[in-house]
Amino acid sequence: MGLSSAATENESVELCIFDLRRGQHEGQELDKILFFFPAGLPFSKQLSVVGLSEGLITFTRIFSPEAACEVIEAERHSHIFYEVEPDIWMVMVVEKSNDSEPIWRDDALRKVLKEIHSLFVMFHGTIRTLLEKEPGGGLIRRHLYSFVMDYLRGTSHHINYLVGKKLLLPSFRDCLKEQGTVQMLTIGREAAIEVQMLWLSDPFIAHSFILSSKCKCSSSNECDTCCSRCFIDVILFCQSLVRVLESSAGNMPCYSLILFQDLLVSTTLSPDDTINLFTYAVLRLTPQALSVGVSSWSYLRKGNTASSVAIESNIAIPSSASESFYGSSEVSPTEDSQYHVVRPLQSEKWSKGKDGYLVTDLWGAEVGTWVFATPTVWLRQTGERMYLCAYQHRNLTLLLLIPVSSIANGEQGVSAVKQQVLEQASLKILKVEEKLSKGWGGENAYHVSGYRYLLVDGDRNVSRATPPTKVATLTKESLLAMNKLRKEVELEKSRAKLDNVGCEKDMEVCIRAKNNAWVISRITRGRELYMVLEKANETLLYATDAVEKFSNKYCDGTFSLD
Repeated sequence: MGLSSAATENESVELCIFDLRRGQHEGQELDKILFFFPAGLPFSKQLSVVGLSEGLITFTRIFSPEAACEVIEAERHSHIFYEVEPDIWMVMVVEKSNDSEPIWRDDALRKVLKEIHSLFVMFHGTIRTLLEKEPGGGLIRRHLYSFVMDYLRGTSHHINYLVGKKLLLPSFRDCLKEQGTVQMLTIGREAAIEVQMLWLSDPFIAHSFILSSKCKCSSSNECDTCCSRCFIDVILFCQSLVRVLESSAGNMPCYSLILFQDLLVSTTLSPDDTINLFTYAVLRLTPQALSVGVSSWSYLRKGNTASSVAIESNIAIPSSASESFYGSSEVSPTEDSQYHVVRPLQSEKWSKGKDGYLVTDLWGAEVGTWVFATPTVWLRQTGERMYLCAYQHRNLTLLLLIPVSSIANGEQGVSAVKQQVLEQASLKILKVEEKLSKGWGGENAYHVSGYRYLLVDGDRNVSRATPPTKVATLTKESLLAMNKLRKEVELEKSRAKLDNVGCEKDMEVCIRAKNNAWVISRITRGRELYMVLEKANETLLYATDAVEKFSNKYCDGTFSLD
């Protein structure tokens, strides 16, 4: 989820959000700009960037009125477009480096824009709704500026997007990871990858699959089925825990999401809502996010806590003109008398209470009391506004979402539900955490020796990859080659989408890297496999055979050519 530190001194990035329905009359052009980074750039330059972007959008619509513009490659810049809502666009303009090899992927940059918008809508609702609430634009600009800048700053756990005045980009070093997906907890070696793909769809399918599998765990000669049995126990306990959580809320329709460390164990939410809550939990709520200085899953994180603090203190403060236009992200909600701005992405604002529930003052206090207001989010699938209650026991984080409309007496009602959950589910929470702690051997426990890979299930938005510390052992040449391969695959997928191909396109791409490593991609039935083989001798046949063995042993033959 983090970004790498591969930006060079020659690169610059501009990020803007604008509304094509606004500023149509001469002298009012500035009204269409809702956010701009860097905010200190002169308004004339901001208008130039937005004007060029608007012109490119209008021009490309002549040739493709149904499909929105996504990327424009110029000689010196790449323009990344994302229409977040009808006529509301996010555009990233990236100055190209002097390197002959491309160091970023356009698709990865668009997914950053998509994540920003998805998280914003989860907490604040749509941009259009806020514009309708206050047509002048001051309300949405204040919300967007505070939110996006908090997102870009990151934390000591989630690598900063900003270093000084520079916005860092996902680079070739991120080619074996996939933004906008969830990472599942793995327990057994043999069944791990298949369970990852099945879990979000139906836990009972995963259960039945493991019943017919054997673990062959390398840690013991006598455990053909021990890890499988352990995983079955975990699934059953999680299912039982979810039922207890639902019953604790009475007749109220509630949802839950369970994480262990930074990994998803169980969810009753839709895939889109799961991704949003999972992303936020990893950013702000998991034990690693709450603990300053704890090492992240991201192998791209550089430096220590002290350096992160120094970085944040060096972020450029907007000029007074821009600050009055966009608002300052340094203003707290209590200090902002004109607009009440909740800043859910502010770092180090969550803490664990004595009862195990996580608390924050980001949402202020209930009117007339000193009780912190419970955070609320909007679900994408149902459009409901939900209370977000987070409970944590050791490495287990449990998110419970309760409809605001079902709680008649505000915080008092929320407290009653939370207490009922403690009374009815605490024992099961203890057992689930205990079993997961015993069954999970750490991020390297299920590493497949000799392979560096990424598996993506596009239908369920699930990904699984080689542990980051292992990916870091690959050479720059291998990673650049994989980055190039993924660009080719994404371009082919984009063409298929434009051609309105009804069925999923199966494809295989192999590239020989400059260091004689093989980088391979196979796509079939909505699933994607990317692999780097640096010790594949000199033949493609050897590399293909290695992929076949991996597919047959760990993917149930999904990517086999037979």
